[in-house]
Amino acid sequence: MTPATPLTDSHCHLDFPDFDGKLAETVTRAKAAGVHRMVTICTRLRTEPTVRALAEAEPAVFYAAGTHPMSVADEPMAAADDLVALSAHPKFVGIGETGLDYHYTAETKAAQQESLRLHIEAARRTRLPLIVHARDADEDMARILSEEHRAGAYSCVMHCFSSGRALAEAALDLGFYLSMSGIAAFPKSRELREIFAAAPLDRVLVETDSPYLAPPPHRGKRNEPAFVAHTARVGAELFGLSFEDFAAATEANFDRLFAKAAAWQSAAA
Repeated sequence: MTPATPLTDSHCHLDFPDFDGKLAETVTRAKAAGVHRMVTICTRLRTEPTVRALAEAEPAVFYAAGTHPMSVADEPMAAADDLVALSAHPKFVGIGETGLDYHYTAETKAAQQESLRLHIEAARRTRLPLIVHARDADEDMARILSEEHRAGAYSCVMHCFSSGRALAEAALDLGFYLSMSGIAAFPKSRELREIFAAAPLDRVLVETDSPYLAPPPHRGKRNEPAFVAHTARVGAELFGLSFEDFAAATEANFDRLFAKAAAWQSAAA
């Protein structure tokens, strides 16, 4: 049964090979599951035209662009001016994903930090939300986000949040958002669920990060935007809310943070 309250998948990767030639059917399944909107994320700026074309092809799809921290060594350093120029597109709604990932690519941490700061500059200038990936870099992430926020305010979502409580609290203290992915629905993610349950409800988003991290009952399969409803059901349980009330809260949060997407939809209606 389709939920009465719509949902937004705030972070997916519809340009990845898993979805080649399947955009229309993927969006159709998402809508059937009550997911009326999704943001597809460009992780290498040279692929931005491809990601942009997906957003142009489907009214339900918006996009963001940046250089993923694990790709920093293989890509030209992102320039804030270039990101600002890309943001002129009416369906470009966020900066990133950017961030720090020391799990696999700690040897490029200096370049990752430089790239993160350049993306933050673009987020300030465009007033679009920064989309942050963080893995095994909690201390540096909290420090840089705080330093940069003191230098000039910006908005931010900690995408697919699965870091520790200290980084969650640091991000929330800055007024940032935490995005809940399928990881929060995994049986062994009790501590992560506790972090989300302690967060303010008005600072929580939901996402798939598809094609990765499918929540139960689809774990181990290719993830897709339709499955964000499963994660939202877990979120509703954590906050002691009905599914409809939790979905409505995350929709309001998305509209507040991704105001450009909300404005585009209102104008198109």
